[in-house]
Amino acid sequence: MINYYVHESSYIDEDVQIGEGTKIWHFCHIQKGARIGKNCIIGQNVYIGSNVIIGDNVKIQNNVSVYEGVIIKDDVFLGPSCVFTNDLTPRAKYPKGHENFIKTIIKKGASIGANATIICGNTIGENAMVGAGAVVTHDVKANIIVVGNPASEYKKIDEKGNII
Repeated sequence: MINYYVHESSYIDEDVQIGEGTKIWHFCHIQKGARIGKNCIIGQNVYIGSNVIIGDNVKIQNNVSVYEGVIIKDDVFLGPSCVFTNDLTPRAKYPKGHENFIKTIIKKGASIGANATIICGNTIGENAMVGAGAVVTHDVKANIIVVGNPASEYKKIDEKGNII
């Protein structure tokens, strides 16, 4: 029994797990081996790559691509058009293969702002926030807001995102 929603314009490959109550909206593509938790919202035009792991209660806004090697924990918010990478030195002529993709982890409760870029190999800490348009080139500590290019520490925050 299907207990989630997928818009008719979206493509879900074989061997994909989708949790109860999840909604996948227009023009999405979920590739083989992806795991999406319960009660997630996957906005319009979202791409989720092979073997990506997404926790419960994750909200992914429109036009986000989550490439293989990215792990998203529970209660994460991904703003519109934020970007992930999985290769520090990509070359079209010399692909390295998925076994060489560099892992990126977004921990529980983190939020990533619109148009932010997360360079692979970094971890975004619990309840951290990445400001809109920021470029993350290093790990982000828990309960911290980072902004700018390259992203740098701005303020401390609590679990709800209030500045403390």
